[in-house]
Amino acid sequence: MSVEALSHQDDLERQMTALGRAARAAAAELALAAPAQKDKALLAAAAAIRAKEAAILAANAQDMAGGRAKGLSPALLDRLELTPPRIEAMAAGLEAIADFPDPVGKTLAEWERPNGLRIARVSVPLGVIGIIYESRPNVTADAGGLCLKSGNAAILRGGSESFHSSAVILEALQEGLSAAGLPASALQRPPTSDRAAVGHLLRMSDSIDVIIPRGGRGLIERVMAESRVPVMSHLDGLCHSYIHAAADPEKAIALAVNAKMRRTGICGATETLLIDRAAGRLVAPLLQALSAAGCALRGDPEVVAQGTAAGLSVDPATDADWDTEYLAPILSVKLVEGLDDAIDHINRHGSHHTEAIVTEDAAAAERFLQRVDAGIVMHNTSTQFADGGEFGMGAEIGISTGKLHARGPVGAEQLTSYKYVVRGSGQARP
Repeated sequence: MSVEALSHQDDLERQMTALGRAARAAAAELALAAPAQKDKALLAAAAAIRAKEAAILAANAQDMAGGRAKGLSPALLDRLELTPPRIEAMAAGLEAIADFPDPVGKTLAEWERPNGLRIARVSVPLGVIGIIYESRPNVTADAGGLCLKSGNAAILRGGSESFHSSAVILEALQEGLSAAGLPASALQRPPTSDRAAVGHLLRMSDSIDVIIPRGGRGLIERVMAESRVPVMSHLDGLCHSYIHAAADPEKAIALAVNAKMRRTGICGATETLLIDRAAGRLVAPLLQALSAAGCALRGDPEVVAQGTAAGLSVDPATDADWDTEYLAPILSVKLVEGLDDAIDHINRHGSHHTEAIVTEDAAAAERFLQRVDAGIVMHNTSTQFADGGEFGMGAEIGISTGKLHARGPVGAEQLTSYKYVVRGSGQARP
């Protein structure tokens, strides 16, 4: 490594260390902030985002141009793009977070022991959260707002593609903090788009309490392999919709099209459609509706045959297709031998994100909901509802696909831990 490169790495390490120290100090102050003060910061940040709409759009245009030059896929460009409605959604999301009950300082449980000790379990912030995400600049607002509401400081490392957009959004969040008399350093980001900053974040165990990665499999695997800080993982969204034998045909077709095609680049988009063999009459109508919506189809041999008979183009699926998150208008379609075969396929090939069954059979639905291993399981609705905002949480940092601490949409409440508060009257242990 050259002298210049070594000097750059030393400078970056010093900057990241200073960032971590400032975040730790801000977290101590934010943890004690009154609910009204945090809500004031969120509302001021929402107003600042609206006021900065032109600047955000200009910065985003710069990012979009860079993304096209890099050859980003249509799905990633869709995630990167900001429009006036998406900017308004960011501001409205911050206002929704402000309206939520404060998750800090809640008594989760309390009891008294025979010796008179009174014990309570009380919610507290996690501390400092490092959030690493790709492409979507609106995550800066969602993640920053949720951390603020839950009393956590955050270091937000967005993807290099959204560097300019995220900068303006972060300025708005910091203006909100300052307007409420809270330290602007409660929400920060690395000073560079250099990927080396991610490596530093993953080693900052003295300053950061938890890392939350949000992105593709490559990012998640790197974070899991390298992090010295506990990780709350958000894996890819390999979601399934299963059309059961007792599905209502009209409902099944509408939900299959929505689950795949509403927005193909989000993690809640269905990537594999499973059709019960006993519902075989629905194969051709489902394929026709999806094809008419612009979806490219890949299927097992029977699905290919039925598609061909219906005059549709259906490519043969390979083994890899059942394990692929397309994030594009492409769908794998497979016939299964019944409910348990569908559950087995999902548990083997899914990413434990979001899985749905379409059926009018209540017993079949309950068996599916109980036996499918995923953070979110659904009955008679679209997997595209896998979103913290749609769950009434205001916003989310991601969908946790792990099983420790939090699972499913990660909102403000999921960004807290707890401590035990014990009150006595002079008891000494015998």
